[in-house]
Amino acid sequence: MTGTIEQLRAEMEAAAAALDFERARQLRDRIALLRGGAEADAARAADTAGLTRQQPGAMGLGTSRQRVEPPAGWKPPPKPDPMVTRKR
Repeated sequence: MTGTIEQLRAEMEAAAAALDFERARQLRDRIALLRGGAEADAARAADTAGLTRQQPGAMGLGTSRQRVEPPAGWKPPPKPDPMVTRKR
């Protein structure tokens, strides 16, 4: 498999040198699938056009954590008034 990855890497570098960046992107994604454990046929047939990659500046601890969205129409409760005293 490493021979296949090395061949794909050489082909990717040649495509990038020829300014064929779309082909280089496809080969890069195919290499990533092979390194992740995919079969060669599955990696060749995979459509990687919809993959999203982590953006620079968004890297670091906790950035892969999902953001919680409140339900539609939800309003936060009013903040308590610190000047009101409670009787016990």
